[in-house]
Amino acid sequence: MGRSRPRRSMRFWLLVLLIPGVVFLLVVDGRNDYRALDLLIQDVYDDALLEPAKVLENSVDFDVKGRLVIEPPFYVQVMLESRAGNRKYYRVEEIVPVLPSLAGVETREMTGQTLMGMPGLPRPAVLPPREGVPVFYNAMYRNDEVRLVALWRDLHFNGQRRQLLILVGESVDQRLQTRQELWRDSLFRDIRMVILAVLLVWIAVQWTLWPLSDLRREIRSREIDDLMPLDQESVPKEVIPLVKAINHHIDLSREVLNRQARFLADASHQLRTPLAIMRTQAQYARREQDVTRMRETLDAIIHQLGRTSRLTEQLLSLAHASRNDPSPHMPVDLGALAREVVLLYLPLAREKQQDLGWMDGGSEEGGGGNNSVWVLGSDAELHESIANLVHNAINHAGDGCTITVSAGSDGTNAWVSVCDNGVGLAPELRESVFSRFDRGTRDRKGTGGGGSGLGLAIALAYAQRNRGSIVLTDGDPSPHGGVGLCATLTLPAYQHAAEG
Repeated sequence: MGRSRPRRSMRFWLLVLLIPGVVFLLVVDGRNDYRALDLLIQDVYDDALLEPAKVLENSVDFDVKGRLVIEPPFYVQVMLESRAGNRKYYRVEEIVPVLPSLAGVETREMTGQTLMGMPGLPRPAVLPPREGVPVFYNAMYRNDEVRLVALWRDLHFNGQRRQLLILVGESVDQRLQTRQELWRDSLFRDIRMVILAVLLVWIAVQWTLWPLSDLRREIRSREIDDLMPLDQESVPKEVIPLVKAINHHIDLSREVLNRQARFLADASHQLRTPLAIMRTQAQYARREQDVTRMRETLDAIIHQLGRTSRLTEQLLSLAHASRNDPSPHMPVDLGALAREVVLLYLPLAREKQQDLGWMDGGSEEGGGGNNSVWVLGSDAELHESIANLVHNAINHAGDGCTITVSAGSDGTNAWVSVCDNGVGLAPELRESVFSRFDRGTRDRKGTGGGGSGLGLAIALAYAQRNRGSIVLTDGDPSPHGGVGLCATLTLPAYQHAAEG
């Protein structure tokens, strides 16, 4: 057999499922935050770069002689000054010759002359589609990575048309530095958040499973004979079904132990008297000098041994019938079992001069005759149940009576009845005789039966193990007046057995 894998605890699976999930969500959320932060930094610096470009665009105009002049305000010059870690570049260029339109034109096809600023500052690959609309792009200038914005403008004066391209840029060092600082702060916040989330998950799991630990400690601290139900009020709502299942199992265990205790008490009570009688009879036989009386005593001991043996068998049978483990069920011919029991008990009935006979009850599906009566159950247990009913009738109906056993089916239920015309039993006693050691002696004196009072209890226990029941009703009319007793074993019919 292969080695089974070790079982993981609930705490392990909760932590394995929750912590990676929380960490993954925080990582995804942090990544989105980083992207949003990049876009925000880019927008802020681009807006700051666009402002001097717009001012330069508006600072170019014609003088009275039609020449282009650039008069930038002082604060624009301050904005375009380079500082440590933030180098500024700009260029105002006139496009020569004039093109029909600069909208969407590829800059490699253009030529021009620098009016102001740094010559050679890289142009964008394509100009924006409309005048005054900025286009942002990255490029290399003098071994420095820069971020630039470009604007173009058409100027008209006294029939003249001039075209300008304004470029403003700055190095990306300050952007990168700002981005790294903000990323570092955000990363530290995310790490703290992950640690806090993991800690909260761990505490939540520990706190949630704490009632289960208390439940485990309570069960382990109990004495071996403590079968009291567990308290359902001290556990979470989700654990109540588990506690109910445990309490149900405790109830079953208590019932089994009580049943065993009753069996031991019954056995000790029922066997103590006959064993004491046999001991007394044996001592008497040992002292007896008369051989005839000694034989009479030995005959009494043998008779008592037979009754004690029968009692022991009944006690063991009752203990087996009271077990909770079901026997394997299979199709059983109830009529055949009843006929076997009749043949088995014929000698005992003849000893009491009783007429024990079989009558086929038939069925609605097949009529009379030797039709089978099929049920689903244990043949050994059903045989024992029917045998106890027949033995009970032989034992209590009285000498010289008639006992009739029959079996039949109505399509839904199958039945076996054992009816006699003996002394009968009062209706008010017919429920109590199914209790252990209840002999119903108030109505059965003089039958010569005696018995232990276990036969009907055993018969009912085996019937219930096979989903059946036993009912006591009036039997056949008695020649001495009144009616006898009829015991009927009823079981669900097995519809498909006869077809096989």
